[in-house]
Amino acid sequence: MIKNVCVFASSSNNLKDYFYNDASELGMLLGRAGMNIVYGGSRLGLMYACASAVKANGGKISGVMPEKLRDYGVGNPEDCDEFILTSGMRERKAKMDEISDAVIALAGGFGTLEEISEMIVQKQLGYNQKPIILLNTCGFYDNLINFFEDIMNLNFAKENTRELYYIAGSPQDAVNYIQSYNPLEIKFAGKF
Repeated sequence: MIKNVCVFASSSNNLKDYFYNDASELGMLLGRAGMNIVYGGSRLGLMYACASAVKANGGKISGVMPEKLRDYGVGNPEDCDEFILTSGMRERKAKMDEISDAVIALAGGFGTLEEISEMIVQKQLGYNQKPIILLNTCGFYDNLINFFEDIMNLNFAKENTRELYYIAGSPQDAVNYIQSYNPLEIKFAGKF
């Protein structure tokens, strides 16, 4: 059963309202479904909008933050049920992976792209069987999805790579996918 959902998302406070609305709705739905959030530990952006909504709806918050970011004053240990400090970004991602059962990427920048890409590769190589979801708010991930298709169409990855991730059109779609997820035994999807 999936209990702890890792959410990768932007830390920007300067986005269009619909991004925050989807983040808050996702958090509300996760909390009401009895799920908790594992996130970057900040009180900024989409990540905080989602985490605070999880908490307001009965879920728990696990924040994972590198010491350097904590020293910038963006940490949110007050709201977190568990606040874990790491030495750097790589350790942070490893800890988030370790304590989560599923992964959702909301809209985000280069950090979110790097995080979700690593999770897809981890699954591709058989290190996990977690559901990996891209929440495609207002088509935010359309260009990335097309790029993924190019990667497969040009034989840089096998066709079954599509099975490694799910594109959700709404927060409810993302939660429904998690709740119905049945891990497939995906044969090694790497390309060597």
